[in-house]
Amino acid sequence: MKTINDFNFKNKKALIRVDFNVPLNEHFEITDATRILSAKPTIIKILEDGGSCILMSHLGRPKGVQDAFSMKHIEEKVEDILGVDVKLASDCVGSEAKSMAQNLQPGEILLLENLRFHDEEKLGDENFAKALSELGDIYVNDAFGTAHRAHASTTVIAKFFEENKCFGSLLAKEIESVKRVMEFGESPITAVLGGAKVSSKITIIDNILDKIDHLIIGGGMTFTFIKARGGQIGNSLVENDKIALANEIIEKAKLKNVEVYLPVDAIIADDFSNDAHTNTCEIDKIPDGWMGLDVGPNTEALFADVISKSKTILWNGPLGVFELPNFAKGTIALGHAIASATQNGAFSLVGGGDSVAAVKQFGFENKVSYVSTGGGAMLESLEGKTLPGIAAILNQTGN
Repeated sequence: MKTINDFNFKNKKALIRVDFNVPLNEHFEITDATRILSAKPTIIKILEDGGSCILMSHLGRPKGVQDAFSMKHIEEKVEDILGVDVKLASDCVGSEAKSMAQNLQPGEILLLENLRFHDEEKLGDENFAKALSELGDIYVNDAFGTAHRAHASTTVIAKFFEENKCFGSLLAKEIESVKRVMEFGESPITAVLGGAKVSSKITIIDNILDKIDHLIIGGGMTFTFIKARGGQIGNSLVENDKIALANEIIEKAKLKNVEVYLPVDAIIADDFSNDAHTNTCEIDKIPDGWMGLDVGPNTEALFADVISKSKTILWNGPLGVFELPNFAKGTIALGHAIASATQNGAFSLVGGGDSVAAVKQFGFENKVSYVSTGGGAMLESLEGKTLPGIAAILNQTGN
């Protein structure tokens, strides 16, 4: 696996696919600069080698050229974070971009305009990829968040660089972190899967059962499992068409000697609202008119005990509706348990949009081993898929 550490970038122009798809408020101010910060080590390494950087990314979901999605809105923040002046091209291909790239001196940075102003980017157009490739000497993919997309700048472009292509430090870390769980994790390995639906996690469960010792299930999908066991779930979220599947998962886990832990109690509410009346009851005895929106204290203790004995932990999905403060306690308790296990030497990987949001919101970001930057890409990695953006650097085809 070639990374930026296998290259000396002296007098080389590095064409870097970064993921600067950052959230902007109505004043076009960045509300979370994590993705820019995450790319910094790769960019600084190349500049310190004596190379220059040409950065390409998409921003939002523009339909054609739209000023609201221009890279000019993030240029200043990129400069602040990197501590280097940034030149901005008014397009990502064409004569101006080519001229600015050719004239770029060692130590300088050029930011290309939004890739998705061109439909060819998402279509994986070969001519568009070739035009991009002509801007740099070495192609670096450091965008895990888009590695599951076979777009021109993430996948097709790599064919124009033969040996001169590699992973940036962020993408390399993402690959290694997934491997530390899926390939050489130290036992006991525990996976915590939360979120609303069994259907969205079934391929992950199928892929990880051979690799884990414990499976903790939380979130809305709990109630499909509880109903499958004959429990009373009131008005809780349920996928009735997935009840047979829930039973299959439990049976499959037994055959593979994987211990499955379901919540034993729940915080219930009479409405999906932070102001709803609440109560605590056993998970399989929720009365009609009430719904489970978080795990209860006995479940917090049960899950914490399992986590404390784990050497490798994967966390994907919250345990309750953490966006509502009254139903965030279970997710926070799980965060504390994982932070404590990490402090005691366990390796913990957090991935998937909602769990990453929870980790940041409740201050666990620096208390776990690694927080993945890619939602969809992370999920597809856990499903066992070879991501196109990774395969392109490895000269493999995805499965």
